[in-house]
Amino acid sequence: MRFYWTTIKVRDIEKSLQFYQEIVGLKVHSRFKAGPDQEIVFLGEGDTKVELIYNKELKEINIGQDISLGFEAKNLEEKMNFITEKGINIHSGPFAPNDNVRFFYVLDPNGVKIQFVEQS
Repeated sequence: MRFYWTTIKVRDIEKSLQFYQEIVGLKVHSRFKAGPDQEIVFLGEGDTKVELIYNKELKEINIGQDISLGFEAKNLEEKMNFITEKGINIHSGPFAPNDNVRFFYVLDPNGVKIQFVEQS
């Protein structure tokens, strides 16, 4: 079985796109209207994507507090500096659960926890 994508419903498609392109480093794979009040964007390369769905009529978005998306960081300190220079707060971390893994979390514009992970 293949895992295709994770869907995130967003409040502001442009802010979310800016975050996932500029901060996370994902590229737009496809972007299209799914009706007069809805837009869908797939980001990422390879088999697994992040899908952003914006619906003008959606008033409230519920984000699970215990869910996060993890992305590779080649150098954790550089990524942390880059993120703080962009005015984004570090949500928590850095953490080092063992000698080979270090990570920290930020929140995307919708409150989704994004984890940046450095593995050695």
